[in-house]
Amino acid sequence: MYNEQVFTIFGGTGDLTFRKLIPALYNMEMADGGECCPRIVVIGRREYTSSMYREKARDWVEKFARLSYKEEVYEKLAEKIVYYRMDFTDEASYEGLDAFYREMGAKKHIFYFAVAPRFFEIIVSGLHKVDGARDGKVVLEKPFGEDLAAAARLNEEMEGFFSQGHIYRIDHYLGKEMVRNIQTIRFANPIFSNVWDAGHIECIQISAMEEVGVESRGGYYDRSGALKDMMQNHLFQILTIVAMEQPKSQEVEDMHREQMKVLEALSMPENISESMVLGQYDGYRKEPSVRADSSTETYAAVRLFVDNDRWRGMPFYIRTGKKLDKREMQVAVVFKSPAPDIEPDILNIKIQPTEGVYLQFNIKKPGESVDVIQAKMDFCQSCSSVNQTNTPEAYERLIAACFKGERSWFSKWDQIEASWKYVDAIRDKYRLGGIPIHVYKPGSDGPDAAEQLLNSYCHSWFD
Repeated sequence: MYNEQVFTIFGGTGDLTFRKLIPALYNMEMADGGECCPRIVVIGRREYTSSMYREKARDWVEKFARLSYKEEVYEKLAEKIVYYRMDFTDEASYEGLDAFYREMGAKKHIFYFAVAPRFFEIIVSGLHKVDGARDGKVVLEKPFGEDLAAAARLNEEMEGFFSQGHIYRIDHYLGKEMVRNIQTIRFANPIFSNVWDAGHIECIQISAMEEVGVESRGGYYDRSGALKDMMQNHLFQILTIVAMEQPKSQEVEDMHREQMKVLEALSMPENISESMVLGQYDGYRKEPSVRADSSTETYAAVRLFVDNDRWRGMPFYIRTGKKLDKREMQVAVVFKSPAPDIEPDILNIKIQPTEGVYLQFNIKKPGESVDVIQAKMDFCQSCSSVNQTNTPEAYERLIAACFKGERSWFSKWDQIEASWKYVDAIRDKYRLGGIPIHVYKPGSDGPDAAEQLLNSYCHSWFD
């Protein structure tokens, strides 16, 4: 009989589970014996036995786990995994799930919704029939809902069943090493913290570029698009960390308060055609499950401002896109140049795939010349095998934090609501203005209009 906490994954046969969750649990097993996960229940519709599922999961662990595969470690993890076959869209089947948990002796629950957001409500409704579920924790993948109204209804449903303190809205980008490091880079280094404002910085650019297209996510993505899938979901979170004032402490409420101030200070562009570019890669409409006449954007670039004393008048440029020429996520801080003929200093915080910090600054050219040239310092954190071994990946961190009840790096509803309101508003302005969705070639750096957007303000994207 098991009286420990049970970690249940809805959507146990999906890509998220196989590529991220199971490998993360394996890494945790390797690192600390999997103390936080004594029992794992995987729920799916396919006709697997527990033994069959464990064998299939083994292949994914070997392929995607951060730490090297060791048979004895995987076997310890596999012993904890139980596969339970059910159709989670059938409310009647939850009575059987309740009986299964009772037989197991499960008393405490964490539910991970590794399914499309449209299934969240039916799962919550079904969990009403599971003893002890109401007192459990739930982990939700962002974004959820197709617009603000749908997200608000879903949030109300969640908070009507689970207590607010037991809802973990996961943004895996917030678990990435260099995103978590932004605060240290800012606040622990006076050379940056003393000039971290509009008086010294020309612009800040946040980029999330992907080489892949929508792949098997066409049905979901076509209802979402780049603005909802990445910008309001992940990149606005990073924006708040880059732009916020230093929290009084690392307590969740202090950090949350400063992030909210940034979102509340976002100003709405007066002329959206001069502040945003949306694009769609050529061939997107032929992707599986994508509408033949789809106008969904697969690329978005936005120029926006934070209207407060620190940042007033300085632009933030945010871009994201699929089927581009590189996979890269970074924050580039471009400082003001002291003279027109001198290149600006640039601090580049590299988030993925390379993790590290790059600094570009000016020195005198060696020799008798008085010319000023660029010097570059590059700290690659992820290039070290020791760092790779000792640094948990995002899902490892966030799953462990959920088990421990640490909430600092999870989103709260008012943050999500504020992001939704802003993105819905600029998206509506763009479409009501009749501005085109620019087509761009796969393997390019995006629509030409995105480069022209910055050029019109005498800026350019940092690559």
